[in-house]
Amino acid sequence: MPLPILLATALGCAGTAEAPEEPAPTEAPVEAPPEAPAPAAEPGQKVDLNTATADELRAIPGVGDRMVHEFEEYRPYVSIQQFRREIGKYVDAQTVAGYEEHVYVPVDPDASDAATLQQLPGIDAAEAEALVAGRPYASRDAFLQALADKATPEEIARGQAMLATP
Repeated sequence: MPLPILLATALGCAGTAEAPEEPAPTEAPVEAPPEAPAPAAEPGQKVDLNTATADELRAIPGVGDRMVHEFEEYRPYVSIQQFRREIGKYVDAQTVAGYEEHVYVPVDPDASDAATLQQLPGIDAAEAEALVAGRPYASRDAFLQALADKATPEEIARGQAMLATP
């Protein structure tokens, strides 16, 4: 037996005198940079549950991908009570109330229930019932005039964005 083969056999190499290959060094996996958080709405400004993007919903404290899916699954929302009922299947009432600090169901002056009207800034239960009793409103402006007796000009200005588009 030639000497190189004899040495390879003695060293336990399979028919060759070459040195065994060394494993390639492993590199640490490169992590993607963390995603920037979704921009939050301005303080006091809520997002429309029927049109909010997934990023806008994720910006709500405690809302992750699963809850974004649940929020989107029940669209369109016609009342805040519907939102409470549907999302209440997944989280407790306190969590739902926390979400409501950041979201709203669009208000239809002639169709929304009293609970949905109470989403408007400055409107309490009695005022919401009075708004319901004053229906139908001849126009959006007529509804806003009825609000003027119940809320400050600043509250009305914020609430206008919450009205359903005609």
